[in-house]
Amino acid sequence: MIAILQPFIPHYREQFFNQLQQKAAFDLYCYEADKLGKQHFAQGQTPVKPVRAFSVGPFVVYNPFRFLKKDYKVLVLMLNFGHISTWLILLMKPLLRRKIILWGHGISVKRYVREEQQPHILLKWMVGMSDGIWFYTRKEQELWQRFSPAIKGYALNNTISGVESILQLAAGDKAQLKAKYGITQPRVLIYCARFNEPGRRADLLEQLIARLDPAQFGVIIIGDGKLKPDFSPYSHVYDFGALYDRQVKDELFSIADIYFQPGWVGLSIVEAMAYGKPVFTLRRSSALLQCVEYSYIQHGYNGMVFDSVEDCLQELPAVSDKKIAAMGANAREYVSRELTMNTMIENAFQALKSING
Repeated sequence: MIAILQPFIPHYREQFFNQLQQKAAFDLYCYEADKLGKQHFAQGQTPVKPVRAFSVGPFVVYNPFRFLKKDYKVLVLMLNFGHISTWLILLMKPLLRRKIILWGHGISVKRYVREEQQPHILLKWMVGMSDGIWFYTRKEQELWQRFSPAIKGYALNNTISGVESILQLAAGDKAQLKAKYGITQPRVLIYCARFNEPGRRADLLEQLIARLDPAQFGVIIIGDGKLKPDFSPYSHVYDFGALYDRQVKDELFSIADIYFQPGWVGLSIVEAMAYGKPVFTLRRSSALLQCVEYSYIQHGYNGMVFDSVEDCLQELPAVSDKKIAAMGANAREYVSRELTMNTMIENAFQALKSING
């Protein structure tokens, strides 16, 4: 039997747990299920067991005895040095006779530039005490194996629920759909993410919008949040707010040519690439933060990475329709090959089999 610990289960992760349950029986524990709405995530339907916990700043203490009472042979805990209870379980591991997998939910976005050069020493200690690591991406796995060659690391290839259904969609009639939504510009960008994180750099998104030729470029906005700019002064912006109608969303992505998000690109780009849209973004730096899914973007192949908004503005009119279509096809193929939910589930299952012997 297996026990897995998570803070909460948002809707985009429930397919992973529901289908993994069909391959390997486990109990799923959550210590922050009540905070789901505060994080602006929709509630998933996956059955979970609550575990009591309290937190002080970055430190979390959860009830470790829930993981010791039953005959669990494998514990999947979080690779987070702020989890005091995980340290306790790792220190007791020789007595517990359990295999412990640590699930790295992505290198810290704010520490990434530093940690890709040298991982935090506390994380190194945790990794060294574990039996294996689940990484979100292959890039993370490669980084860690550079520093710890003996590590038993497994890249899950982080993705979202429902990506297979997006891949199966037939392309809509772009001209007809543009007429339906009153979009007249020959080239259309789309942004689809919540405006609740400063790292997404909505200010740079607005900078780009303000400097685009309104006759040539339209921008579709999907998303809401407290940090959302007022796009009403821009006649070439088509703002749909928080959109939950799947058909409308499918149609808007059919209209779009390019997905643009300046910073903090995460799982939203997996969705965009599944729709066959190349991802345009800005280069990661200590001042401009990106999530681990940033490593999915290969410049000139399935998207473009720019040093500045100015560079992006120069490239947008210059890049040909043929190049955009080719990058979009590559983006879709990359998701189909690497980022389906079935692939993520199979990677996790094979890791469990390998570690459990």
